[in-house]
Parts: sequence; structure tokens; C-alpha cells
Amino acid sequence: MISFRLFFVCCALALSGCALSSAEAADTTSGETPSPRVVILGDSITAGYGLSPDEAYPAILQEKVDAAHLNYQIINAGLSGDTTAGGLRRVDWALSAGAQVLVIALGGNDGLRGIPAKTTEENLTGIIQKARAKVPGLTVIVAGMQMPASMGADFARDFGALFPRVAAENGALLVPYLLKDVGGIEKLNQPDFIHPTAEGQRIVAENVWTILRGALK
Repeated sequence: MISFRLFFVCCALALSGCALSSAEAADTTSGETPSPRVVILGDSITAGYGLSPDEAYPAILQEKVDAAHLNYQIINAGLSGDTTAGGLRRVDWALSAGAQVLVIALGGNDGLRGIPAKTTEENLTGIIQKARAKVPGLTVIVAGMQMPASMGADFARDFGALFPRVAAENGALLVPYLLKDVGGIEKLNQPDFIHPTAEGQRIVAENVWTILRGALK
């Protein structure tokens, strides 16, 4: 969620996008049909801040998909420091190669910056609407987030409530809390107490997988 590595992450995303395009071109050349995509639009937690790419939860989800013999490609569209407003701006790019499922794992940075819950809610709704206009029939999963009471009891309550409301009002699936059994647990977080360790990322992956596997099957 910390933005001082934003330039590095942007470069990495650009390079990964080039690599993906090359892979898709190879599939087309060989006559193979590319695997359906599951795009995870997120922030530094999704990007795997402080860890190697294969320790981030999208990579772990790919392991689970493969183990279940499901033909899907997990795309990590995580960007450190991103907010729901940023997600709204880049969702078209994230879905430029299509997708069958979009997981929206944004909002944590909104909360930490004190952005009004109503604004976050409007942005999330906008992401869903924009995504479905780009890819009709897209399955959307919203990953819920929570704020500590230290942010203010009313703010924490309103923030936590917006995610299930957005999911319900837009016909999306819901991961109730992305950081369930990870948030606030010291040993499962890096020294900044914001970003999960490798062990914490595995729990995050399981939280998402609980909902995602049903969407894929």
C-alpha cells in the first residue's frame, strides 16, 4: 500500500504486459486457444509488496487452479499505492486482453487515506460497471476490507459495510474480508504491519479461493 515503489511496480507491470502479449501471440500462432483469464485488480497486497512475485497470493491462486485441473490463467494486476479511483482509471487496460472473472481487491489505501466511504463505494461501483461494459457477462468478485477502530469507529463501520453493499447491489460475489486471519496478526505481517508475509499471503489466497473456485467451476 506504500507508494514509494510505484515507479518500479509500474515498470514491472509494463514488462509483464509485454510478456503476456507475446505469450498470447505465441498461442495464436500455434493455433492454441489462450486460457480464460482471471484478472485481479488490486494494490500492493495483490502485487506482493516486499516479496517475490511467486509468493504473492495471485501466484498461489494459480497453483490452486492448476492443482484443481482448471484451465484458467491468473493475471496479477496489482499496483502498489493504488486506490479505487486508480482502479477505475485502469480497469479498461487490465481487461484489454479479456477475462472471464475480475477480482477487485482495492479500497485499503482509500481507508488509510481517510477517503470518504461514499467515494470508495462510488468508485467500486464504477469499476464494476466499466468492466462489464468492456467484457459483457463478466463475473465480478469484490474483496472486502476493514479499517481499525483507530481510524474512528464511525468511519471503520461505514467503510466495512460498503463492500458487501456494492457486491449485493451489483450482482457480484463477495470475499467478506481479504485479510481474514491475517490483518492485525504480527507474525503474518511484514514490519510495516500492513503487508502480509509469505505465510500471510497463503492465507489471503485461501480467502479468495473459497469464493473463486465456485466461480470457476
